[in-house]
Amino acid sequence: MERRNTIQRELVLQAVRRLHTHATAEDVYAEVAREHPTVSRGTVYRNLNVLSEEGEILKVEIPGEADRYDHTAKKHYHIQCVVCRQVCDVDMDPLGDLTDRIRDTGGMELLGYELSFKGICRACRQSGKENNV
Repeated sequence: MERRNTIQRELVLQAVRRLHTHATAEDVYAEVAREHPTVSRGTVYRNLNVLSEEGEILKVEIPGEADRYDHTAKKHYHIQCVVCRQVCDVDMDPLGDLTDRIRDTGGMELLGYELSFKGICRACRQSGKENNV
């Protein structure tokens, strides 16, 4: 049983790396199923969570949308197009001292933070879709 999970986990990891995007769990499932149709959605979803917990991939939580999975596991920021919803990496150093600047948390214990940016991608700007925002 352990061997099967390990093989399936590797299939999921390789699919995330092949997609080389900020893929949804459904995108990853479709990629795995192309070559391994007997692997279930549940298995892919569970293994995505395990891989993100182990630090092999990065889970990108986007409020109101499906989580995305990033093949780049190191800490970094993202930008999302407000038109087509595409998610891309932002090339900048992490703001390590950001939590030191917080003066009041409203009584909450600070566990961490996620910082993401919003914008309009080049394709949407060129097609004029940004006027629909």
